[in-house]
Amino acid sequence: MHEARVLVVDDSAAMRALFSDILDQAKNVTVIGAAANAAEARDQIRDLKPNVVTLDVEMPGMSGIEFLAEIMGSAPLPVVMLSSLTQAGTETSLKAYELGAVECFPKPLKATPEQFSKTVGKLGKIVLAAANSNVKDRRAPREHKQADTHFEWNGHIVALSASMGGIDALTQMLTYFPEKCPPTVIALNAEPAVVETFIKRMDGELKCAVKAAKDGTPLTPGTIHIAFDPDRHAVIEPGSPPKLRLIDRDPVEGMRPSANLLFGSIARGSVPAAAAVLTGMGSDGAKGLRIMRDSGCKTFAQDRSTALVAEAPSAAIDAGAADSELALDDLGTALIACCSMS
Repeated sequence: MHEARVLVVDDSAAMRALFSDILDQAKNVTVIGAAANAAEARDQIRDLKPNVVTLDVEMPGMSGIEFLAEIMGSAPLPVVMLSSLTQAGTETSLKAYELGAVECFPKPLKATPEQFSKTVGKLGKIVLAAANSNVKDRRAPREHKQADTHFEWNGHIVALSASMGGIDALTQMLTYFPEKCPPTVIALNAEPAVVETFIKRMDGELKCAVKAAKDGTPLTPGTIHIAFDPDRHAVIEPGSPPKLRLIDRDPVEGMRPSANLLFGSIARGSVPAAAAVLTGMGSDGAKGLRIMRDSGCKTFAQDRSTALVAEAPSAAIDAGAADSELALDDLGTALIACCSMS
């Protein structure tokens, strides 16, 4: 892992100073420059050659989204967008992911100084992961493949985990799921307000239903359940059909919802399933995926060379937890095949 050399772009002098100070205190992160607008940032990218940029969405003149499109269209480099949590802000965040932003980080504008420092303190880890991401190797999504209309469910469920880069990955992979897709549960660690907007969009675009995870929901074909509540874990309760349960419990190795807990509950309940660890920071999911594999489930990891952030898939592969390492296009097909009668 190499050091993050950051360019901070924000039209507010106070915010530039604040974010620069916080990032300079993060391990293996150095702020090498700051810019007030796209014109200044363009020059500093050329002269200073940062390996990651933090970019404010709302700037006078060329907006952050417009500048992001320019960066990704000419000489792609990792960009972390900073935005508000308004409805418009969450829609803009989804647009930023589509354009290739590694992460969208909320500006905690109404937080107390203590809350602000705690929240923004996470930014150092995000920026370091971004600097080591695969933005330059990011593949443009293929033309959406028509989901298999002849899918017959064999009783297996699908479980997935994702964090940083997960919204982009899921947007691509879930297009392979048919209308009566296998019951699917996803532990997605991302900004809740953005995930809510993402769920609404995907529910309207996919043939199957996409819903926020709710406690006690029976897992039946045709619905993808996304667990993203930072206060509750998602686990699977065995039965006919199995049920999705949301539980109050301390974070597991710093994560909530925890993919390790989700995957482990499937294995311990002997629920027939296939699972995969997608792009993300850290190692969450690796231990649970290994337990699933050892219990006889089919397990996968997203291809490390194409995962936007390869830390989580790499941890799963290093733990011997994945039967196969697949690119997103092949991964969606493989998961559906594991749950098909044919």
